[in-house]
Amino acid sequence: MSAILSKKDKIVLSINSLQGAGAERFVLTIGAAFHQLGFDVHVLTFNSKVEFTLNENLTYHLIDYERYRWLPKGKIRNSVIARTVDQYIGKKIGHPILVLSNLERSDGIFSYSKLPNIVYVIHNTLSLYYRFSQADNLQQLKSKLIATYSKHPCVCVSAGVKEDFITQFADITPIAAIHNPIDRYEIQKLADAFVPEYQNYIIHVGSFKEAKRHDILLKAYAQTDQSLPLLLLGQGKLQKDIEQLVTQLGLTDKVVFLGFCENPYPYIKHAKFKVLASDWEGFALVIAEALALGVPVISTDCPSGPRELLPENNLMPKADISAISKKLSQAMQDPQQFYADFDEALLPTTIAEKYLAFIQS
Repeated sequence: MSAILSKKDKIVLSINSLQGAGAERFVLTIGAAFHQLGFDVHVLTFNSKVEFTLNENLTYHLIDYERYRWLPKGKIRNSVIARTVDQYIGKKIGHPILVLSNLERSDGIFSYSKLPNIVYVIHNTLSLYYRFSQADNLQQLKSKLIATYSKHPCVCVSAGVKEDFITQFADITPIAAIHNPIDRYEIQKLADAFVPEYQNYIIHVGSFKEAKRHDILLKAYAQTDQSLPLLLLGQGKLQKDIEQLVTQLGLTDKVVFLGFCENPYPYIKHAKFKVLASDWEGFALVIAEALALGVPVISTDCPSGPRELLPENNLMPKADISAISKKLSQAMQDPQQFYADFDEALLPTTIAEKYLAFIQS
């Protein structure tokens, strides 16, 4: 580590809330890694919702976004909150050597911040997340995103996310690709917390939102012999629609809705294999977590992430019901053919050091 960084330097991690999903888990994992490296780590949120057990080694701060709803949305609101954030950090935290901003709300606010050493973490393939291909006001949308992301350097959570960013926005800011951290040892410990009541099953972990394509997964699963039940772990706005689809497909005895679970790892560990049917991902955290537990994985070859984590044999064409059904059937017959090694370069302190190297460069 460079001499310009001292062991009690402060790092701030900003995100809207700690209400369970991949980016929120990233914040807590990278925060623990920075603490392990000796830094004073602070997590700043704009919503009080929490669905994770919080690491007592990190310090938590809340600036309630709801108090600013009366302001016009966009530049005025974000600039006022940014001024509040800057003053708050100056008084309550000090002078951070690194601020990592995560997801849209935080990014919009920090685009007006006057603090140094801000880095945006880009968790999604932006052209897909914002549906560029369907946008009526594409240039306006791109201009808005460029206005935000040109303000500070960006770290993309996969090479695919970085490639998409550069393709869409060109050379607007310093940029790097750094994979998400995977705390293999903590995941393995959490995976032993309990033994699920289910045996011999397939697991899917993900929010019920369009990108995850539960609909495609279920239609493909319906074409198999369903010799293993399919467990769906997660919550989200499309859950009712997916429950109706399960009924329409006659799968009510084969598909189990587990809801949100703060600790999904026992379900992953005891699964015969993990499946992902997404149209797009940022990094596909759940793939790396399954590999950390030695669980076979099959996934759509979607942008971005799966191809960076899995061999060709484990990948399926996205939105191809027939191909996904065939791969599911193969995995149900012999899951171990889809085993893949975990990459130790994903361990948290290694990833944290890459962030430190990036800001120093």
